[in-house]
Amino acid sequence: MAERHGGGRRHGGGGGGKGRKPEPEPIRGVRDDARLAQELLKMDGASYGRYKSLKGDWDFGDFTLTVQRVQADPFAPPSRIRVLRPDAGIPESAWKDPIRRRATADYLGRRARKQLRGSLLKIDTGGQEVIARSSLQVTEGGGVDLRIGLDMPGHGRRIDGRSAERELCRTLPELVDDLDWDEIDQKEAVAFADSVADTVALRDQLAGLDLVSFVADGAILPRRSGISDEPMSDGAVPFDSPESLRVSVDLPHRGTITGMGVAEGITLIVGGGFHGKSTLLHALERGVYDHVPGDGRELVVTRPDAVKIRAEEGRGVERTDVSPFVRNLPTGADTSDFRTENASGSTSQAANICEAVESGASTLLVDEDSTATNLMIRDERMQRLVHGDREPLVPFIDLVRPLNRDHKVSTVLVMGGSGDYFDVADQVIMLDAYHPHDVTEQARELAHERNDAEFRLPRARVVDPDSVDDSGNKGRSRIKRRDMDVLTFGESDVDVRGVEQFVDPGQIIGAGLALRRLVRGRHLDGKRTLREALDSLDAELAEHGVTLLGEDFGGDYTLPRRAEVAAVLNRLRAMRVAEMR
Repeated sequence: MAERHGGGRRHGGGGGGKGRKPEPEPIRGVRDDARLAQELLKMDGASYGRYKSLKGDWDFGDFTLTVQRVQADPFAPPSRIRVLRPDAGIPESAWKDPIRRRATADYLGRRARKQLRGSLLKIDTGGQEVIARSSLQVTEGGGVDLRIGLDMPGHGRRIDGRSAERELCRTLPELVDDLDWDEIDQKEAVAFADSVADTVALRDQLAGLDLVSFVADGAILPRRSGISDEPMSDGAVPFDSPESLRVSVDLPHRGTITGMGVAEGITLIVGGGFHGKSTLLHALERGVYDHVPGDGRELVVTRPDAVKIRAEEGRGVERTDVSPFVRNLPTGADTSDFRTENASGSTSQAANICEAVESGASTLLVDEDSTATNLMIRDERMQRLVHGDREPLVPFIDLVRPLNRDHKVSTVLVMGGSGDYFDVADQVIMLDAYHPHDVTEQARELAHERNDAEFRLPRARVVDPDSVDDSGNKGRSRIKRRDMDVLTFGESDVDVRGVEQFVDPGQIIGAGLALRRLVRGRHLDGKRTLREALDSLDAELAEHGVTLLGEDFGGDYTLPRRAEVAAVLNRLRAMRVAEMR
């Protein structure tokens, strides 16, 4: 439903119009589970607005139920409730270490989702990735903190008190009991956390091994379908690394594993159509996240700051230094301070690369199918026809090597239609029917010497914090999403379709909340550069966790990466840069 802004009378405003009915007074006196059940049954058949009297805390003995927000009518977004159980018997070994705490919370959240099948109570657990989320936290001391959505039941605009009593006073306590450590499959929970801990340990070893990615032998990369991120069950080819690229790694729980190491530098992934090139790159994109056991990609990892790059025609660009790629425009515009409301494919891709480098990316992931051809390459015949002094674009092929040599930024690139990148590749992997082969030596025999251009690091930007405003036209914070396409932030709609490493709807909300925190936490203070502000926010989140972003937010959200926070900020058309350094 479309949100209505302004124009209506409120609270009996003049003109003889009907004012809004006052909210029911909160229920006074004893507020325990027995009283809640009694009140819900008494409400049966009453006007739907009576539900609002339930707001506040209810004592269930071993846990507290807090009704945080009640929907205005049956068609509004779900009501929000919180359950805090200080002691669920979770042992210190499952929550003392932040990695295992996140994994245990994810495991319990997925268990809760199964328990709530068929219920009006809904908990956000995401897909195949294990990411910190607001819906379930394991607390210090071994408790659980759940944030749950509930469509308050009704018959039209009348309260269905019996169904509400069943959900809140029977289904919910049963769920809380089922999350007690003594009630769960402890061996399974520990194995889940062990798997996540191994993934993190593997990713942490990449830099020391001079790798940007690792794909374990036996990994299942293909997905079930284009709309399912679950592993293909029939016909999937297990990954088998080429002997020349095979690396052994020791993990704390699995022991020694082997797989293909993708080295720092410039890596090409080549092969015929439908042979698995993009499937491999997609797995590397998702390798910045941990995955649930059984996903098939648990041991496919990539540097945590890797960024997928694509062309994004039509996006806005706000004072970004794109001069490494765009020089000598016919208009004479300064491309070290470039602004446009409607970028072309080539300039948008140039901006995406420069912004990724500015925010701290060490690895770029590129698929030629989603790039601007004229920014990727200019062949010899085109260079003869259109001389360099008439062409303002410097192609990526001329910059990819100095980007790595001078600034330690690696690139993994899928190419199927041009062999010119053989000239700059450090390693070439060919996919043949999903089987990888090291063809680096053959590619070098076909390569030619090239003259590289210079890649000067883009100028740093200082963002005006006043331009990052989450307030709507009524002065309240306004952060919501439309599918995986648009983030509404204040009065702005941010197109996030080009941010391909968003894997969870909650991350889009999380990115909006992170923008808000950048301002409220004074990380964006008009003095720090964008990179310094992101560093400061990262440090604060590492100390306080995901709930720092949205204690006052009435919905689910998931912790975003800094790369996606930066990407959303760069696509916020209201954002203004105060200074270039």
